[in-house]
Amino acid sequence: MAIITVSREMGTGAYQIASDVAQRLKYTLIDGPRIKSLAGKYGLTPEMLQMVDEKPPSYVTAEDRKRAAALNVIELIILDLARKGNVVIYGRGGQDLLTGCKNVLRLRFIANFEERVERFAEREWIDPDMARSLIRRSDLQRGGFIHFYFDRDWHDPNNYDLVFNTSRLSEATIVECIVASVKEPAIKDSEKSAVTVIESVILSKKIETALLNAPALEDYRPFTIAVDKGAVSISGYIVSEAQKTAAIAIVKSVKGVTSIKEDVHVVDYKAYKENM
Repeated sequence: MAIITVSREMGTGAYQIASDVAQRLKYTLIDGPRIKSLAGKYGLTPEMLQMVDEKPPSYVTAEDRKRAAALNVIELIILDLARKGNVVIYGRGGQDLLTGCKNVLRLRFIANFEERVERFAEREWIDPDMARSLIRRSDLQRGGFIHFYFDRDWHDPNNYDLVFNTSRLSEATIVECIVASVKEPAIKDSEKSAVTVIESVILSKKIETALLNAPALEDYRPFTIAVDKGAVSISGYIVSEAQKTAAIAIVKSVKGVTSIKEDVHVVDYKAYKENM
């Protein structure tokens, strides 16, 4: 049940390669259309999906927290599919969702900027200047999403197992390399432990989503959440004892939580700010 994750710059041709690899290996491709097809089952509207997909979240207002919760739902869709194994996760910080899994082959696709512009302009039938603008915006948005949400440098090659320059290598060569790499013994040997890790990540995301969606936690800022086979540890800050009590009750109510250890401190930073 190997998992392949794909990080890509726009215009590299990574989508076609990911599709070919999935078809060749008979893996499930987890991409935008597949996530969209499942979103309704998870209570996520098409409008909200488009609003939050691969975009950095904010946690200031109640509406911000709803969007952050919606981003968690996208991740839950990805994780539920990844739990079954034999998947190709296209973008969306897939490798960062699965940092504890050793059966993940992490891919990165790059290419010369002007070649990316040419490919994208030709594919979308648009002016090259518009293609340049859209690609720059896409790179900033995706890189910003990874940096803000996962605290990682999108460009650092040390974060990937294989980096492919599609300006230098053909699609056929890249596909053959990926198919061969996924058979690496270290990946195969790590498959059994991956399910437990993914289930812990899923439970953590469910807890975080419940907290973000809770009307009683109007000043909630994300806790640090750790899960080990149902045993949950939470730590962070909250503005009142009442909200702390409500938060702990919410965590306990999430299906799959067997015990909870908390290190949540009450700090009325709102009142402090108003008195400054």
